[in-house]
Amino acid sequence: MMSRTLPLSDGRSVRLLEAGAGEPLILLHGVGLRAEAWEPQIGHLSRHARVIAADLPGHGESDSLTPGAKLPDYVVWAGRLIEALGLDGASIAGHSMGAMIAAGLAVERPDLVRRVALLNAVYKRRPEARAAVEARAREIAAGSGNQDAPLSRWFDADQAAFREQVAIWLRQIDRNGYATAYQAFAEGDRVYGDRLGEIRCPALVLTGDGDPNSTAAMTEAMAAQMPHGRALVIAGHRHMVNLTAPQAVSDALSEWLQAAEVVP
Repeated sequence: MMSRTLPLSDGRSVRLLEAGAGEPLILLHGVGLRAEAWEPQIGHLSRHARVIAADLPGHGESDSLTPGAKLPDYVVWAGRLIEALGLDGASIAGHSMGAMIAAGLAVERPDLVRRVALLNAVYKRRPEARAAVEARAREIAAGSGNQDAPLSRWFDADQAAFREQVAIWLRQIDRNGYATAYQAFAEGDRVYGDRLGEIRCPALVLTGDGDPNSTAAMTEAMAAQMPHGRALVIAGHRHMVNLTAPQAVSDALSEWLQAAEVVP
């Protein structure tokens, strides 16, 4: 696995982890994390694909977007990433906020997206859930966000090693980049929620049945909107299912990668 920094057309740079050869697959992690969150999938999928995991803006070693950036700005960033890689298209898999970006890219730039996979995606939050995530966004912006609450939602008690690794990433993140991304995440479920039917490529929507914020009902509703959508709910896991159920997630992504592209 190789790490490198790639300049984008707007003067910003993005840090990538790359492995394998073949059809390109771009992996976008969730808010507060970094490209290493995909390590289990990189090792598995790079056997038959060129896997490119990116640090989101303001995460890891990637430059931040302008403060106040919204989800569509992150979608534009993802399009610039694909173009800077010299690709005419790629399969895109995103987790959590990365899933929001991937879905937005599939809507706005279908010319760049061959397949899309949305892991632990959020869709049309209930009012109480929206109020809670918006309150956390305000806390993070004020520099007072508490890591314990999200970590307790993301992991079971017997997953301490995964929890500690994610806690380290959260402690290391640039606070301004995190605040900007989290605000975009808090508002993002309303941006493309009514346009998922425009996604015509093969689509996998996956979550864990214990994820309180990306529920099985959300997953099934999103997949049902897409003409070639498939829902998969993994039993016994929560929000960080790609870490806690790595083989099941990697197998599902492998099958999705083999789906034939849809000709418009």
